[in-house]
Amino acid sequence: MVEPPGRTKIRVLIADDHEVVRRGLRTFLEVQDDIDIVGEAANGEVAVQQAQALQPDVILLDLKMPGVDGVEALRMLRAREVAAKVLVVTSYADLTAVVPAVRAGAAGYVYKDIDPDALANAIRSIHAGHVLLHPEVAAALLTAAPGSGRSGAGDGLSALTPRERDVLAEIARGRSNREIARALVLSEKTVKTHVSNILMKLDLADRTQAALFAVRHGIGDAG
Repeated sequence: MVEPPGRTKIRVLIADDHEVVRRGLRTFLEVQDDIDIVGEAANGEVAVQQAQALQPDVILLDLKMPGVDGVEALRMLRAREVAAKVLVVTSYADLTAVVPAVRAGAAGYVYKDIDPDALANAIRSIHAGHVLLHPEVAAALLTAAPGSGRSGAGDGLSALTPRERDVLAEIARGRSNREIARALVLSEKTVKTHVSNILMKLDLADRTQAALFAVRHGIGDAG
């Protein structure tokens, strides 16, 4: 199927140590008109190498892999400034497995028994800038989220401009940069600048931590 002008496919890398899982994910996703599977990896080290070489938009990442596991791969991706969004695809419901992955930079997680259409929608969602966190994971993160629980972290709010506070509130509501731009009547470039300033001023690593910080400090509760 020919893509409409101006529309590009979401480039996806699959990282899982089980070939049958990789094959299943590929089969699910290759029928989607807007998703392109650009590579596969059987462990975290190869996933990081492939991510640097192939520059995917989204990485589907298993947590339990031999050698470099999913959490360590996430840390390596962040250290090497890989821009891809990471969606953890796991069979583990245990929060002790999922929470470290989110703290390491995952934009969300789903279980391996997810419906194929729901998986495709999850990929689209994090690619658009959303954060996919189940309530129990968000609650666990809020008890000791990096940045949001530091002594004096709330003082950073005073350094934010009114517009930056508006943007932070929209991040807390799970909105992407495009949606924030539309809501606040700003350009996407301006929103990106505000997000960068917010992260710097609050000493946070990513928008996931920003969303959790905002929730903890009662920003964006309404709406």
